[in-house]
Amino acid sequence: MDIRIDKSSEVSVRQQLAEQIIFLIATEKVKPGEALPSVRELARRLKIHHNTVSEAYKDLARRTWVVRRKGSRVVVRSVGERAANRHDVDDLINATIRVARERGFSLQALRERVRTRLLAEPPDHILVVEEEPGLRGLLQQEIRTALRQPVDGCSLSELAAQPGLAIGALTVSGQYLIGDVDRLVPKGVPAIALAFSAADEHLDLLRRLDHPSIISVVSVSRVFLQTARSLLAPALGRHHVMRDFLFPPDDPKSLRAADLVFADSIARLQVKHTKVLEYRLICPSSLEYVRTAMDSYQMRLP
Repeated sequence: MDIRIDKSSEVSVRQQLAEQIIFLIATEKVKPGEALPSVRELARRLKIHHNTVSEAYKDLARRTWVVRRKGSRVVVRSVGERAANRHDVDDLINATIRVARERGFSLQALRERVRTRLLAEPPDHILVVEEEPGLRGLLQQEIRTALRQPVDGCSLSELAAQPGLAIGALTVSGQYLIGDVDRLVPKGVPAIALAFSAADEHLDLLRRLDHPSIISVVSVSRVFLQTARSLLAPALGRHHVMRDFLFPPDDPKSLRAADLVFADSIARLQVKHTKVLEYRLICPSSLEYVRTAMDSYQMRLP
């Protein structure tokens, strides 16, 4: 894993570590089911205290990015990780048949009703499921711009309370939510996991800066800013200063002092600065996969 830690940064080492691991998972540089280095191995590699690594791993587990396995291994959570405790499907079907008979429904009527429910209609729009409103809006904007498709959005809790939101939609979410989301959508149209873009180009640019600079990051998403702060901290070191702004900033003039501005795809449209670099959150190959899936479903329309 390519992780860089700056102990002199105002961002805690634990936060730098946790957020960089999350970024590696979100960009699929660390795959679901892959084991992370042991606490002591990673601590030795990064030259930090093993308790710091342990706390970062606990934070990742609490946020459901990883799970602990036998032998103290820490593994990136797979799509079906939370499904292990589901009731046996045959038992569920048997219970449904029994209740239907008790209420006077024939097996023929039950079969037709189940068939109708299972055969999902081809989607006519895309539904983005994401908890943080700013990040959700950002994902919606990037998909809408790239695919020219109608896009709606909701949180996971909203989808759980109103499963009908997924009817007629191709549902997408980050890999970290896909297992929960997929169980709430029609089986005929399974949810698609979005992969996030790596930031290698942006990090390389920072490392090449010769003179001390003020770097500003502007985004509509608090999660985006939190991740950016931890991800950029090692590249900034002691030579550069980072400032982050939730868009729109309270004082737009404060951005003028920056030597370089990183902006998300929404803020980029309105930020006024001579040197603005846009970071597009969704990996291009992931967008293409969503496009192909949508085209495939819509070919079934009469």
